[in-house]
Amino acid sequence: MTKPVGKPDAGKLHVRFDERGEETERATSASPRLSSTLLKRGKTDAADAEAISEAVTRKTMRFVPIKTAEQQAGTMVLKSRALLVKQQTQTINALRSHLAELGIIAAAGRTKVEALVAIVRDVADIRLPAAARFALTAVADQIEAQADQIDKLERAIVAAARTDKDMRRLTTIPGIGAITAATIKALVPDPGGFKSARHFAAWLGLTPRQHSSGGKERMGRISKMGNPELRSLLVLGATSVLRIARKADRAPPWLKSLLARRPYKVAAVALANKTARIAWALLNRGGIYRHPETLATTTPAA
Repeated sequence: MTKPVGKPDAGKLHVRFDERGEETERATSASPRLSSTLLKRGKTDAADAEAISEAVTRKTMRFVPIKTAEQQAGTMVLKSRALLVKQQTQTINALRSHLAELGIIAAAGRTKVEALVAIVRDVADIRLPAAARFALTAVADQIEAQADQIDKLERAIVAAARTDKDMRRLTTIPGIGAITAATIKALVPDPGGFKSARHFAAWLGLTPRQHSSGGKERMGRISKMGNPELRSLLVLGATSVLRIARKADRAPPWLKSLLARRPYKVAAVALANKTARIAWALLNRGGIYRHPETLATTTPAA
């Protein structure tokens, strides 16, 4: 029998099982940042429990949707890939810095590292002392092993995106690929929990942060709340769309106008905001993304 339990949101508190493997508790997860405002002086277990108990009874409290085991597994795949990419970047930087001390430099970019790895493995290259080649061979092996592991995870993500109907629809949006679609699917278990597309964009931290008082509205920079990984992916996707739009003749007029009025990075964040809103609309209302020119040709004249 499932009984509700109020808990602060955490990865290990979504579901609890008994010895038979049956679900015994399903947590009502409240945001720790919001429930902590009800905490009285002094942090104790009793004070924490009192604050959580009061938080879960409030009608205006925002709760965190519970993830299923499949959604948590999808998140693990994405986080494992992000960890390997971070480690690979650190290893590549270490290889570059070590070889730069010996005057061996390669062009910028992850793909240019293959030339440095080839130098390390070339026994005939006299620029590397034997001790340096012995040590850097282990570094080169690690870079290649990390590349293979990242490739396996990315293939699994792409395969999952091809079979999942929601991910297939998300990938029709410009700037959203398989990895971004899988991240949205894993980190947003209930898109209907947001009242509107703007609430979803605000949850991602893509809306201006307000600091208004005395009837005066002050809009600052974006709040950068929510998941930074998903926000970064949306901004990177928007950046790639803008890069093509600056050179393409058939780019949408509104996109060219945005680039003319705003700096490049500001336009990228604005486009990421719009992309997030479109993704929310597709997840809630169904259908696929249709380009504005397609809508103009299919919509009958009034």
